Amino acid sequence: MTLLLKVDLNDLNSSAALDALEQAAAILRAGGTVAFPTETVYGLGANALDPAAAGKIFRAKQRPAWDPLIVHIADEEMLPLVADEISEVAHALIAAFWPGPLTLLLPRSSLIDDSITAGRLLVAVRMPSHPVARALIRMAGVPIAAPSANRFGHTSPTTARHVLDDLEGRIDAVLDGGSTPHGVESTVLDPAPHPVILYRPGALTVEQIRSVAGEVELFVAPENLKEREPESLPSPGVGLRHYAPRARLVLLESASPEAQQNALAEAAQKSETEQIGLMLPEGWPAPETATAIYRWGAWDSVEELATRLFAGLRELDDAGCTMILCPLPTEKGIGLAIRDRLRKAATPG
Repeated sequence: MTLLLKVDLNDLNSSAALDALEQAAAILRAGGTVAFPTETVYGLGANALDPAAAGKIFRAKQRPAWDPLIVHIADEEMLPLVADEISEVAHALIAAFWPGPLTLLLPRSSLIDDSITAGRLLVAVRMPSHPVARALIRMAGVPIAAPSANRFGHTSPTTARHVLDDLEGRIDAVLDGGSTPHGVESTVLDPAPHPVILYRPGALTVEQIRSVAGEVELFVAPENLKEREPESLPSPGVGLRHYAPRARLVLLESASPEAQQNALAEAAQKSETEQIGLMLPEGWPAPETATAIYRWGAWDSVEELATRLFAGLRELDDAGCTMILCPLPTEKGIGLAIRDRLRKAATPG
């Protein structure tokens, strides 16, 4: 049975909050697994310096060994345990965006096992800004390896309830700190090349990265990744199918919001056999043929759409939908991350 520990974000210094955090930290120090909130999504954590503990993450998530993990640290003093040879560009990005939703691929230290990096020489590292996450890492006293706290390939969790829906009985504890604010995962970046390489768009935007690191090159997965199981991925979050609901996800894109509304209505009317769910922006008309509707948020607020994205996909799954229709937002700002998640979620398995 998975232990549920609740923390009030408004009263982190209360005896109840400190007790919950210490219980979670003790589980991590003992080699166990704890799911916890970050500013992006909930992560499933284990001691990054203990290969046996990290192995429990892979088993709980049914995650393949070729997909590397992200290591979370509480402060820069912890960074030398995880990474060596920090470049000038990496230092500039750290100064600008840590703590926050930026993951950097850095030369790994001798303390980091192959299982964390899928055998690669670079380790993915970030310093979360969420107060519960940082308090937990500080109390545990070790870097925490933590991918998203869901079954591998499934929709990411933004609440403790989502974590339990996927991993109840498979992990030791969940630290419930409420809903996560950004709703999509961190941006993953290799700062060593010029231009820097963006492996996964995320809550930190390309525009923000350019302001510090200059030009950014977007990673494009090789075509043969679809045809065979890789030896190892170059970065977390680059698998072609990920974030997927149980229902078939159909994406719609048109030149204008009005055209997208029409395309959504037409697609909803075409199938007589599907239980149709709609990721429907506020103010858009709802087709009568829909089984369930999730009011996604304001179409001109990509930040709100990002925050509510995974919760919406999960709600429509829970409503028994067999097909989910979803319009694609602009690629500006965090919209690029939303489009990345939706396209990977819609990729056939």
